[in-house]
Amino acid sequence: VQLQASGGGLVQAGDSLRLSCTASGGTFTTYTVAWFRQAPGKERAYVAAIRRSGHTYYTDSVKGRFTISRDKAKNTVYLQMSSLKPEDTAVYFCAASPSAILSSITYSSAYNYWGEGTLVTVSS
Repeated sequence: VQLQASGGGLVQAGDSLRLSCTASGGTFTTYTVAWFRQAPGKERAYVAAIRRSGHTYYTDSVKGRFTISRDKAKNTVYLQMSSLKPEDTAVYFCAASPSAILSSITYSSAYNYWGEGTLVTVSS
């Protein structure tokens, strides 16, 4: 499975942006798919995840602002980001795992497949 992340760009604080993560070479409709981000000079950090069941999970800093969703027909997972803040500036990565257990979904090591990042820059 190959993942392609897209949708990043330069926006102003308060704006919205939607990231896409599309799989090729296989279907990942039964996988746990997550978004991570890496800000300049910082480690990669968990943002959100969606499980096979459709249940979604978020890190506290994005709750109420970001929404992760899945379109099975398009083999794509989205991250809708609203009320963006300058501190959301980062390279965003999508990742997928066929077998991640719930307690591990916030850890990058739980994911087998990664897409290349897409840069999100939020200006103040």
